[in-house]
Amino acid sequence: MPIKIPDTLPAFETLISEGVRVKTETVAERQDIRPLHFGLLNLMPNKIRTELQFARLLGASPLQIELSLVRVGGHKAKNTPIDHLLSFYQTWDEVAERKFDGFIITGAPVETIDFEDVTYWNEMKSILDWTTTHCHSTMNICWGAMAAAYHFHGIPKRLLERRPSASTATAT
Repeated sequence: MPIKIPDTLPAFETLISEGVRVKTETVAERQDIRPLHFGLLNLMPNKIRTELQFARLLGASPLQIELSLVRVGGHKAKNTPIDHLLSFYQTWDEVAERKFDGFIITGAPVETIDFEDVTYWNEMKSILDWTTTHCHSTMNICWGAMAAAYHFHGIPKRLLERRPSASTATAT
């Protein structure tokens, strides 16, 4: 099944050229099927590249998925044009009353900063709490996972001297 994304999202043409099944909003509205509603809280600096990566993954599903792009309202993005954010993203405050089948919280390049010193940490705590009542399933990735582990379980992050390579990582 295809992924439903805004017709004018820059990722649309790339996904089509890669053979990912994409459905326009116009076509999806005519169908009598309820898609799974997924939110993507995109904390990455290059939001356009990150939304494309997740659209590829979600578009590979046999299910119809409607992707909503979400951003924190208390942070000004420096690496994504404001017109892109205003056209395709909603702030968390704008989606806070909605319910999602799935919600993804990405990483952010703030792993060396104490959680409490991240400019949007208070908003992030509210979002994490909100996911427990408004999302059927949540996937926290990279810094998003560290933030969730710290917020919900008090597990502090531990910085490594270097990232383990795939060949040296072991399953436990």
